Parts: sequence; C-alpha cells; structure tokens
Amino acid sequence: MADIVLSEVSKSYGNVSVLESVSMHIKSGEFIVFLGPSGCGKSTLLRMIAGLEEVNAGQIHIGDTRVDQLPPGQRGVAMVFQNYALYPHMTVRDNMSFGLQNVGTDKADIARRVDDAARMLEITALLDRRPAQLSGGQRQRVAIGRAIVREPQAFLLDEPLSNLDAGLRVRTRVELAQLHQRLKTTMIFVTHDQIEAMTLADRIVVMNNRKIEQIGTPMEVYSRPASRFVAAFVGSPSMNFLPVTALADQNGRATVTAGGSVMQTNIPTAGLPKGELTFGVRPDALRVAPGNDGTFAGTIELVERLGDRTLLHVRLSDGSLVVAEDVGKSQLQTGAAVSLVADGDGTHLFDAQGVAYHAA
Repeated sequence: MADIVLSEVSKSYGNVSVLESVSMHIKSGEFIVFLGPSGCGKSTLLRMIAGLEEVNAGQIHIGDTRVDQLPPGQRGVAMVFQNYALYPHMTVRDNMSFGLQNVGTDKADIARRVDDAARMLEITALLDRRPAQLSGGQRQRVAIGRAIVREPQAFLLDEPLSNLDAGLRVRTRVELAQLHQRLKTTMIFVTHDQIEAMTLADRIVVMNNRKIEQIGTPMEVYSRPASRFVAAFVGSPSMNFLPVTALADQNGRATVTAGGSVMQTNIPTAGLPKGELTFGVRPDALRVAPGNDGTFAGTIELVERLGDRTLLHVRLSDGSLVVAEDVGKSQLQTGAAVSLVADGDGTHLFDAQGVAYHAA
C-alpha cells in the first residue's frame, strides 16, 4: 500500500477544460469517494490516476514513484468499471485469472489468488460459470475479484453499483465496506450518489465545475459544508435556503431576518462579509416547535411519511417554502398551521460567491 498524491493536475480536450489544478493527498488504506454531478470531472480524474487518460499538467505520485508518465500496467492499481467488462466466452475463473496469465504469473500463484478472492467474495460455486449465467450482482463480484487477484496498491472503482437495482445496490455497498475492512487497501470510488458517499467514505472529495469544492469526512461535509454548492448537493432533502433581508449583531452572533422571521444564530459576526447573504438550515435542524412557540410560522403543504421520520413541506409567512422534520409518528396533516424552530448550531450563512460561514 502507498499514499497517492495529486499535485496541480489539469486536463483539457482542445480548448475545453475538464479539470483545473486539482491537488489532494490520499493516505494509504483510505476509502476515498469522488462525489459530484455528471460532467464535474470525477471519472476523468479517476482515469488519469489509472493511466487511461493523459495528464496535461501536474503530477501524480503513488508511493515514492511518479506515475503520470507510466503506462497503466506499471502503476500498481486495479480498476473496476461501471459495465463490468467481463469476457463472455470465459468462465469466472478464467476472467479472474486472465490478467495474471498475461504477465506470466506462476500458475500455482494464480490458482491461490483466484481461490482466495472467490472465497472472500463468496463466489466459489460460480467459478465454472460464464457471465451470461450470472446475475448483475454476481457479475459485479467477479469484476471486483478480478481486481483483487492483482493485489494492487489501490483499487479504482468507477460507479460500480449504478447498474444494480436498489436492493442489490444496498447489499453490494455493505459488501464493499466489509471488503475494505478486510483488505485495508486504498480504494477510490466514483459516484454521484450521496448515500454511497456518506456510507462508504473515510473522506469525501466533493467536485463541481472542474475543481474540488471540499475534502472532508462525511459528517464534516454534511455539517460544515464549505460552499452553498456542497450544502445543496450533500443531504437529502437538500438544505433550505432563504435570502437574508436584515442582519444584526447580538453579543457577537448574527441575528438574521429570513423567511419573514427573526432568527438568532450561533454564527460569529466577525468576518461576515457585507452585502448579499443567504441563510441555510437543513431539515433535520428545522423541527416542529412544541406549543407553537417557534421562530418560523407557516402552513403545511405536503407531508412525507418515511417511517423513522416525517418530512413537512411548509409555506412560510413570506411565501418561502422549506422542508422541516418531525417524528416518525407525527400526526400533522396537510393544511395545518405549524410553528418551526431552528437549531442555532445547525444554521449557516452563505455570501454572494457561495462561501459558507458556520456556528462557532
């Protein structure tokens, strides 16, 4: 295993810039997730680490070796693709061993590696089948097994769960997490699915518009987003945003007027910029106030009952629409008047450029 370091890496196709001066340090054994919308450059970045895309500027190091000028086979990484890319005429065993045979690995060593990987992935009974005889989840395990037998320094996984149905995606996600715990090998996982990112990652790299917006643990990214984009992209449902119409200083903390109400936050006023600001609060920090003694008053327009919690879509007095959270057994109904209170520690402010300011 080895650290992976990217220094000012850029990529363009002609005059079209895809990535601009991307830098990061991935520690040995980490599970890193590249998260972002389609077209943000996350898959291109993964392919650059793998050697499948040329680096136009910057450097990539794996361990002590600079690899951005090396062919893919010499980088010590193994890639798992979205479409599995299995040879249809080969058995599972042959698919898993084919790469090792090409580089002249000893037959006994190949057999040991294939058997070990198959046992780990619980596909030993499938070794003599062909891909057409496998389910989608089984094919995905074979693709992962083919990567495991190479014993790489890092696994690169490009949206490997996107072709699976919802139930199988959840089970395979759990299996991937368990596999990482057993192997202790660096994994870089690309997805646009925030649930996959939050549940799998040691750290998330949130990408947008050719650059990195934030790198942090799942809860750092969720609780203290670096930008309005991160706040909106991570979390389901998304963070509520309300324009601030007035700002006051109360004992060094910001008091804002938003949504037709005055809200005391725990955000320090020191360092807050002048000009346009947006107030942000996640639904789980905006809850129904007991006894109608809340900050925001409104009318419920939609109730979503999710079992463990209830989401309320509330129209505030100034016409703004927010999503708040209530208990799973909430008795509130559409059309009811409701009072909401926001957790001061769970409030955020964003300036005109989208930069975030949080509670101290």
